[in-house]
Amino acid sequence: MTDTTDMTVAAVGVHVLDTHVVGVTGIPDGSDGQLVDTIRLSAAGTAGGTALVLARLGASVRSFGAVGADPIGATLVSLLAAEGVDVRGLVRKDGHQTSASVIPVRPNGDRPAWHCVGANGAFTLDDLDLAALAGVTHLHLGGPEFLGGPAAAELLAHARSLGATTSVDVLAPGDPGLLDWIADALPHTDYLLPNDEQALGFTGAPDLAAAARALLAHGAGCVAVTQGARGALVATPDALFEVAAHPIPPDELVDTTGCGDAFSAGFLRGLSLGHPLPEAARLGCATASLVARSLGTDGGAYSLATALAVTS
Repeated sequence: MTDTTDMTVAAVGVHVLDTHVVGVTGIPDGSDGQLVDTIRLSAAGTAGGTALVLARLGASVRSFGAVGADPIGATLVSLLAAEGVDVRGLVRKDGHQTSASVIPVRPNGDRPAWHCVGANGAFTLDDLDLAALAGVTHLHLGGPEFLGGPAAAELLAHARSLGATTSVDVLAPGDPGLLDWIADALPHTDYLLPNDEQALGFTGAPDLAAAARALLAHGAGCVAVTQGARGALVATPDALFEVAAHPIPPDELVDTTGCGDAFSAGFLRGLSLGHPLPEAARLGCATASLVARSLGTDGGAYSLATALAVTS
């Protein structure tokens, strides 16, 4: 299992290049233009964004997934590599563009998005050299729905056979049918990391506590549900508790894109350091609060030390 001081992570699955456009007040008519405040690129995705934040928090991280043989992919790979992520497991898919999102951030903080699935939809277990997982202490699968339940289960079971712990974060919205699609993976998942909309939508439960218990009943060892500004709810077969979000002064809040990935990274990093579940969840919330103060997962100058300082 994971050592209390070292963490070597395989971040597998969805890798995305986000383009943040800040100060969008509307779509111009016709071919008119509009000045905005900022345009910035960042690595994202339930695997890619979590990989970057884990690297910032001192973990050794290897990314595995698919990108296109295009400039978007080259940019995404370079952004991850600049943070110390080992990107040799990102395969180039000819005929597929790299997955990308454009996120117009409105003055009131709303952030709708345009998204292209791209190469993420073409990634299969055949693209992953299982020998490259040797030495990992944790495998994080972002977007099991792209692999499908049986393939995701195979990957997670293999990671466990190596002595690694496992976690899963779903990218898709809370479609009730998705739970059946990925159900095979859950008995091999130590930590399931949905958001509140997903947990409620997947299960049809009347509240988050019931939703978390339903996901535990499908085999997940622990369910940690993010709730935006309300923090997180964590459930195991023996415990259920909530951890409050860290307050952010309005003048310091920049963008909440990527905060779910940041929570996942902080939570998993806390567990690797031997923190009990409540402390690990608080580290997840602290990390999310630091990411929200800038654009993208790599926008701020945060570290494990600064995240731990927020929790103290």
